[in-house]
Amino acid sequence: MVPAPPQPSRHPVYKAIHRPLTLCGLERRLFFGALLTGVAVFNLSTSLVGGILATLALYAAGLWGTRRDPQMLRVIFMAARLRARYDAAKHAPLHMEVRSC
Repeated sequence: MVPAPPQPSRHPVYKAIHRPLTLCGLERRLFFGALLTGVAVFNLSTSLVGGILATLALYAAGLWGTRRDPQMLRVIFMAARLRARYDAAKHAPLHMEVRSC
């Protein structure tokens, strides 16, 4: 007699675990990056309007990128971390010799 296949098991999965951490609709690292860049522009140029414009411009660009591809930031960080392994701009040609038997 053939044994019956195992029944699939169910495991509860909570949405909060898989949801990206966002602030104002923007991934949190992009949000704080835009905010800190705006503060840096304000400190360097002593222009409040310049700091606000830089923050808003980076926020808008980040919001567009997040809505277009939510995993974009993860891909960028992984590409930066794995740069030593693969860099498309540094292609070393492979030299092969074909010999007949």
